[in-house]
Amino acid sequence: MVRIGAHVDLADAIGAAKTLDADAVQVFLSDPQAWKVPDLPYEGGAEALRADAEAADLDLYVHAPYVINVASTNNRIRIPSRKLLQQIMDGASAIGAKGVVVHGGHVTASDDPAKGFDNWRKAIDALETDVPVLIENTAGGDHSMARRLERIEQLWAAVSKADGGADVGFTLDTCHAWAGGIDLAAAADQIRAITGRIDLVHANDSRDEAGSGADRHTNFGQGLIPQDLLLGVIAAAGAPVICETKGDMAPDIAWLRENLG
Repeated sequence: MVRIGAHVDLADAIGAAKTLDADAVQVFLSDPQAWKVPDLPYEGGAEALRADAEAADLDLYVHAPYVINVASTNNRIRIPSRKLLQQIMDGASAIGAKGVVVHGGHVTASDDPAKGFDNWRKAIDALETDVPVLIENTAGGDHSMARRLERIEQLWAAVSKADGGADVGFTLDTCHAWAGGIDLAAAADQIRAITGRIDLVHANDSRDEAGSGADRHTNFGQGLIPQDLLLGVIAAAGAPVICETKGDMAPDIAWLRENLG
């Protein structure tokens, strides 16, 4: 059976999972728009969260802060990004997380994309962690590292050369793929052909049209991704599923369980 869950608040991760009937959850360890990592907002700290998750047979995933952009050619962004990523990886290890989701990042219009890919290689080279980095495809940006298939292929070629590159995984976001112009009917097979793996699915409907570049998640059946297409790509990915939709995600989880079999 596929493990299915949702992104929840860390402070009540176990309670939220019970309410949602989830067997996996994704959390932030810090404010996703900030550069500092505070003390873990869970009673008893990392050890307690790890023990409680194990007792509940709950898989934990961590989403890295959005501010991280290890591809950047700007030292004032890239260096703090690498430092913050290491802190998040350390925190993820402490709670027993299955992986850390990190956006692919971007360079600027004046940059050679090859520099961004190589910066990713250097970032993976420098990481010290026993938790997989799960690079996520992104929805928009002409200079993104992981929006389109050809960029994902270039990124993977670079990351694979890093020390620890063989442990880097992939998160397939259905809304991002749709908005980024990737054909969902073939997305899982095409991405697996590039990366050799899909470790996690972010299952989201999309408010906007295919190819729009807009990162706007919505609940299943309320967006523009045909439901059979959405179910097809999730099933083809064959990986644990995290919903990042809106409001009460229990109906979304129940719908996936009913239809994925």
